[in-house]
Amino acid sequence: MRGIVKFIIAILIAAVSLVTYWCNRQENEFTGQMQHVDMTVEQEIALGLQAAPQMASQYGGLHPDEQARAEVNAIGQRLVQSTRVSETPYKFDFHLLADEETVNAFALPGGQIFITAGLLRRLSSEAQLAGVLGHEIGHVVGRHSAQQLAKAKLTQGLTGAAAIATYDPDNPASQTGAIAAAMIGKLMNMRYGREDELESDKLAVRLTGEAGYDPRAMIEVMRILEEASGGARGPEFTQTHPNPGNRIAEIERAIQQEYPNGLPAGLVQ
Repeated sequence: MRGIVKFIIAILIAAVSLVTYWCNRQENEFTGQMQHVDMTVEQEIALGLQAAPQMASQYGGLHPDEQARAEVNAIGQRLVQSTRVSETPYKFDFHLLADEETVNAFALPGGQIFITAGLLRRLSSEAQLAGVLGHEIGHVVGRHSAQQLAKAKLTQGLTGAAAIATYDPDNPASQTGAIAAAMIGKLMNMRYGREDELESDKLAVRLTGEAGYDPRAMIEVMRILEEASGGARGPEFTQTHPNPGNRIAEIERAIQQEYPNGLPAGLVQ
């Protein structure tokens, strides 16, 4: 009887998780894609603003060089104002973080975008910085955070249901099933993360070109990231980001698709 009750509970949890996920479906007005999201745009903006100070503090706060911070923000705002991004409801702010060692850039939901001094000092051109910021803008307008949250809740519900169905308090070995289910869920979300990264690369190609920057600079950024990683990467399927070398091929393909007749003259390098 106990086994039947556990099974019914597990089925109910899984069913609720699936129904909730599939019902939260919206069209992304920027990309035109149908997405499963679990928050409104207003909630994304509020969440990003709330989390921004804490995230900045993890990287030593904002960089003390006000001029450098202003330059980063100016390039970011050029990307926003020169493209359809300006028509979105998101409020973009671009921040330079003080951390000189960490090589990183990231976006919070709603438009709060950060780049570390450690990454900035490795870049050698304005177009490279535009490529990095354009990629992060892509995460925001692609609503990747909202999408990830919906997927994470679905995965959590399904793995929780699997854990309830397989766990036997009288048999500790049954925990193996729950652990395996959790690992599978984690790998599923990693795969989604890589897809988001590749979509952001494609959006960055479009945004940088429209703003007057040479999108080929993104290829140079990938090489910089690959060098910064020191080659110490495991198999790609266990990583949250695609291998930079693999991203180069996708970026080259995106440039060819956006500019089949070749890039226009006069782009900022």
